[in-house]
Amino acid sequence: MATDPAELINRAKAWLAEDPDPETRGELSKLIEAEDTDELAARFAGTLQFGTAGLRGELGAGPMRMNRSVVIRAAAGLAAYLKAQGEGSGLVVIGYDARHKSADFARDTAAVMVGAGLRAALLPRPLPTPVLAFAIRHLGAVAGVEVTASHNPPRDNGYKVYLGDGSQIVPPADAGIAAEIAAVGPLDGVPRPEAGWETLDEAVLAAYLERTDAVLTPGSPRDARVVYTPMHGVGRDTLLAAFARAGFPAPVVVAEQAEPDPDFPTVAFPNPEEPGAMDLAFAAARAAGADIDIVIANDPDADRCAVAVPAPGTPEGWRMLRGDEVGALLAAHLVRKRASGTFATTIVSSQLLSRIAAASALPYEETLTGFKWLARVDGLRYAFEEALGYCVDPEGVRDKDGITAALLINELAAELKQAGRTLTDLLDDLAQEFGLHATDQLSVRVEDLSLITDAMRRLREQPPTVLAGLAVSRADDLTRGTETLPPTDGLRYYLAGSPEAGIESARVVVRPSGTEPKLKCYLEVVVPVASPEALPEARTTATAALAAVKRDVSAAAGIDA
Repeated sequence: MATDPAELINRAKAWLAEDPDPETRGELSKLIEAEDTDELAARFAGTLQFGTAGLRGELGAGPMRMNRSVVIRAAAGLAAYLKAQGEGSGLVVIGYDARHKSADFARDTAAVMVGAGLRAALLPRPLPTPVLAFAIRHLGAVAGVEVTASHNPPRDNGYKVYLGDGSQIVPPADAGIAAEIAAVGPLDGVPRPEAGWETLDEAVLAAYLERTDAVLTPGSPRDARVVYTPMHGVGRDTLLAAFARAGFPAPVVVAEQAEPDPDFPTVAFPNPEEPGAMDLAFAAARAAGADIDIVIANDPDADRCAVAVPAPGTPEGWRMLRGDEVGALLAAHLVRKRASGTFATTIVSSQLLSRIAAASALPYEETLTGFKWLARVDGLRYAFEEALGYCVDPEGVRDKDGITAALLINELAAELKQAGRTLTDLLDDLAQEFGLHATDQLSVRVEDLSLITDAMRRLREQPPTVLAGLAVSRADDLTRGTETLPPTDGLRYYLAGSPEAGIESARVVVRPSGTEPKLKCYLEVVVPVASPEALPEARTTATAALAAVKRDVSAAAGIDA
């Protein structure tokens, strides 16, 4: 890492000399002229690391930012990796969202692939990430690239890589690609022709939309009414087309968030899970009146799906369901549809899915966090993760898909509506049958990443023995791996139950986020429910227990909740 001011300036000048983007050249020139060594040090302190999440970072000039130079190197490394794997004449499909620079990064990737001797095809316009994941297998590609930062802040962008099975990369492919990226020489040595790639037509989207029909039962009720927001992203047109094909009523679209806008002007973070992000959707639902059954939101690249249900008596009038709740609802719906195959979720998601699967004698698996792992489960039929990701048609899309998940949850809402019931009623049924599985999350965003390292070290050096008055019955340091999981930076605690407190069991998983500067703690408390009348008390017990666990985990890790 360069710390000497003169060396920093020289490195910046060398980067400037080969930067193909006038915008970032101008930005970097100003920093050099101003001799802003603090900012230059932040941008030249290393390089963005390519891993199983690909690349993701803030837009700007320099190797620690997302820019055309970084993307060209990433594309050249990926092309070299594919050629080394014997795929040198294969097809690479490239998709992109509507963020700043996404289209530029996609075109640069296509040019690099063609220059390296591969074939390249761009999706016709900004489209949901699941369309790209579908297109890889549909077109027989050897790899795919999606330019997106998903639900990150507006200043970010990213670069997600899939291989020919339609799944995101996992080790050792990530390390192999990273090594090839590191070996890329000067950018003027990377051939980038002006043409030679294909821009796909609407047929690929039509094929995806035709496939979405597979998630629904022919003749099922289709009369649920929905308020929908694409959160300033690319989901609207694809979701509306899918709903129209299915025969659902056209959703009420949140007007202020309907158009793609890379600045995401109405939300602090374009993530349905963030406080305030759903306020406009709830306002639209209140304005539409009692006619609305559910609220649905996609994140900006539409691979996630958020669901809200009526909550009479609350200020908003609506309640966002947790990803774990939607995951359980979809699982119960698929069981009722007589789905067969493996149900899977991640180690940080609710254990309720295991009980639903066991009750129907269905295979069940847990993986590390992320659909890059879930998509690889043998015989997969359904997968979800708590972060609003659901895979309901793994034969079509081996990744999370916010469009097909929206179709399936809407079908479930319509079936329940026909029976005079709601999604909330079904959640109550599941709590009575399997116990109330209440989940929460402690998520701490930091500016200084060393705070996360310190917290993980503190927990390893002084592991908690009691949390919220519940004994830690088992502690797993996941860096060592397990019989079924590869190593990862994480800690998992199983807590003994307390009959006196009305708690059956609890679990805590602590890990650094793979895509954001956050430490995440995933909490779950299971409370038995003897009867429908016992549900309110069970919820009170669970809420208090989760708050106590959150407080004690925060104290043990030395972080502010």
